Amino acid sequence: MALFKYNGEWLQERRGGLIGAILNSGVARNEQGSRVARRGRRFPRNFLKPRFFRWLLLLLAVLFFCVFATFVLKLLSNGNEEEKHLPLSGEVLEQVSSYDAPLTPPKSKRRKQHFPCEVGLAAAVDNILEPKNYMNFTQFSLGYVEREVNPHANSPQSRFGGYQTLNEREKSFLARNQTIHCGFVKGMSRLSSPGFELSENDKAYMNTCRVAVSSCIFGSSDFLRRPTSRLISEFSKKNVCFVMFVDEQTLSKLSSEGHTPDEKGYVGLWKIVVVRNLPYLDMRKTGKVPKFLSHRLFPSSRYSIWLDSKMRLNTDPMLIIEFFLWRMRAEYAISNHYDRHCVWEEVLQNKRLNKYNHTAIDEQFMFYQSDGLRKFNPSDPKISLPS
Repeated sequence: MALFKYNGEWLQERRGGLIGAILNSGVARNEQGSRVARRGRRFPRNFLKPRFFRWLLLLLAVLFFCVFATFVLKLLSNGNEEEKHLPLSGEVLEQVSSYDAPLTPPKSKRRKQHFPCEVGLAAAVDNILEPKNYMNFTQFSLGYVEREVNPHANSPQSRFGGYQTLNEREKSFLARNQTIHCGFVKGMSRLSSPGFELSENDKAYMNTCRVAVSSCIFGSSDFLRRPTSRLISEFSKKNVCFVMFVDEQTLSKLSSEGHTPDEKGYVGLWKIVVVRNLPYLDMRKTGKVPKFLSHRLFPSSRYSIWLDSKMRLNTDPMLIIEFFLWRMRAEYAISNHYDRHCVWEEVLQNKRLNKYNHTAIDEQFMFYQSDGLRKFNPSDPKISLPS
């Protein structure tokens, strides 16, 4: 109940609910019954002074600077922990000591627009025929180091590539009967494993492949792109192995996206092969294993095609082999990069994208130069690189 004055007379006013409670709480009565509004509480005087706002702004600026500095330091510490401190042997340091590291990469340029190039593929698989003895191979036998036993291996731990010396590396380039380091090298301990472990069923399947098309996705770094089935001939569907290497994390993600392998392990044309115990923490390095060592994974294969996971196969693989190998009388074919043709440019681009630790990139690049790498001459792109 409250009072209000109307034409000199005090009248009663009823207020209920929340509004009345608020008004009654903020109003007091004096001795004559009239309403007296309570005075609101004042803020501390220091809160309203300009000095307080200056300190508040200074504190916020310091906090922002700390967060920003942490972000920058994290950005500059490129690469995984395994790449941060790469010990170089004295043999390597002696060779690269006379070479300067490349300059800091400039800011990224605007991405160019590129379009597919025209390739004169045959009209159909029925119209192609593999030539006989068109490749002039030097006959020799190669064996692979399966377990590290060399005394120079100063660590008993397993390393996927083994502990190859520079002298062994140079000798491995000669076309002669020999045993070389080529991945999958076990440590001196009988219980050690090099990594990149496959099931026995998958090994047996891959051992039957005569023509292999392979790709990989590790660390859920990409999504699955199936070959365009309507553009692949029935002959290739029956005689070509389409193998996609994935780790368990990627397999789980693909299943959640609806790409669950069937009872035979297929998603479309892709045969999903799960790799366990990855040899490297860096997924890019692990991806180099199926890319460069397809002859170890498909030991019976006569031809193999590597497809980047960011690409989709829109052509029959046998037509690719016919055009680039059989018709060209070539043993090996690799596509030209759409934008860069020089290792110097590639080094700067890898730094710009922070793909690896910059010190590790410089050390490897200097080693390439000490090994004879020369800069590409754009004035005559047909000249082969001396390396």
